[in-house]
Amino acid sequence: MIRNIVHIDEEKCTGCGLCVDACHEGAIGMVNGKARLLRDDYCDGLGDCLPACPADAISIIQREADDYDEAAVIANQMAKAKAKAHAGMPAAGCPGSMAKAIEREPVANTVAAGAKQPSRLAQWPVQIKLVPTNAPYLQEADLLIAADCCAFAYGSFHDDFIAGRVCLVGCPKLDGVDYSEKLSAICAGNDIRSITVTRMEVPCCGGIEYAAQRAAEASGKNLSVRVVTIAADGRIVSDEMR
Repeated sequence: MIRNIVHIDEEKCTGCGLCVDACHEGAIGMVNGKARLLRDDYCDGLGDCLPACPADAISIIQREADDYDEAAVIANQMAKAKAKAHAGMPAAGCPGSMAKAIEREPVANTVAAGAKQPSRLAQWPVQIKLVPTNAPYLQEADLLIAADCCAFAYGSFHDDFIAGRVCLVGCPKLDGVDYSEKLSAICAGNDIRSITVTRMEVPCCGGIEYAAQRAAEASGKNLSVRVVTIAADGRIVSDEMR
């Protein structure tokens, strides 16, 4: 199929390797001192690697290419992480996508220190595409799968929804992906206790609700999905178990 995909100008490439670290999917590697797109099916065509290149050697073009295979990317990431863990090496990649839990002071202490509204986020990263499927904080987790506009529309989002949950954020319309496979891997591979979905009252947000329900069904576990629908003015339109 014809689709957007990364193109690397080897004449401009200086061999710094920064794009390799910036490519979360592992599509880019170094060959004879130059960056090269190794697998079309690992490249999502979104261009996270572009800002990392100091030589302006990377662009997005349209050409015949294999479909992006998110399942293969996730499997490859997990295999690399396991190999490095066995070798006693830290996982490589973008520092911003490194999984970690966030230790926070009790809310009362934070408020006393001058914060008007303390954050209740307890893990990183939050983007569905970046969260490792085997992150330690996913064990015995109550999941919040949130359309990313919800936190802006609903004023008390941190206290009412993020607190006590592992927060996974995405927008199926902007990301242009079906999150079902990634969320299914998370639900199947971890002892997930509950799933809450927050979505906006717009049709495109149905994609994130659909993906969560597919993941719950595919997990083989008795997982129900709470779906909270939020209007643009911040009202909760519905709150239902599905």
